[in-house]
Amino acid sequence: MMTPEWHPGFIVIGAVKAATTWIQARLQDNPAIFMPDAEPHYFSSEFDRGEDWYRGFFANRPAQAQVIGEKSADYLAHPLAAHRIARALPQARLVLQLRNPVERAYSDYKMFYRRGTLKGPPEEYLRSMDNPYPRFLEDGLYARHLARWYDLFPREQILIYLYDDVTVQPERIVEAVSEHIGVSPVYRPEAARERANNSRAAILPLPLRKALAPLKDTVRPLRGTPVFENVRSLLAREMTYPPLAPGLREQLRDFYARDVETLEAICGLDLSRWKVTARTAA
Repeated sequence: MMTPEWHPGFIVIGAVKAATTWIQARLQDNPAIFMPDAEPHYFSSEFDRGEDWYRGFFANRPAQAQVIGEKSADYLAHPLAAHRIARALPQARLVLQLRNPVERAYSDYKMFYRRGTLKGPPEEYLRSMDNPYPRFLEDGLYARHLARWYDLFPREQILIYLYDDVTVQPERIVEAVSEHIGVSPVYRPEAARERANNSRAAILPLPLRKALAPLKDTVRPLRGTPVFENVRSLLAREMTYPPLAPGLREQLRDFYARDVETLEAICGLDLSRWKVTARTAA
């Protein structure tokens, strides 16, 4: 088991493309909380790097930080993450933000499309698991994944809330998460509408991004400065994505229907909004 003086007392475990970066940023507004900016992915894809490597993410925590946490949104769906965390951090408070799985799948597709990792339309990746990126569908089977966590952790250690609620009641979400992890909430209304990793955000053309990739670390200190942002604004463009056709959206809703029903039953959530086929922002 990890030593108590540095180990995370809470972990945001997912879901991928459910705006978990938003709650991370809101928690980082609180000086009583320390979270590294980067996602360690230690209990999922980076476990072989060892505990000393993981410890490095928390080395620069300030003295006033009362609670230490981290966010790795892939933990929820990873088949081994729950077991690894239960062994290393059995008392950790877990935070889980869930998004309509249809919208989550399409948003995940769009992230890969934006990166240039794939070029085909959604139909090539979202009709069945038989594609190069089964995570697009697999990660949205929340009830299946959550069952592993409920087998290993008391329910009171897992706080679950919905992506939709972030828009309509952001302050309540920050308060609920803060209470869950044991700190007094800090809420900045001016930051509540901030969204990271927004698929609508302007982005540099892919060829230019690839050309500038070797300079990424060099220019990082310049980000946010007026000169950098002015130059970027001249070159960046809003991304256009292949649309999610109504027929495919309906097929995805049917694909997730049983899992959504199970999720409602085991969590006591009202997921009626997920059961209506509707086009929403991704």
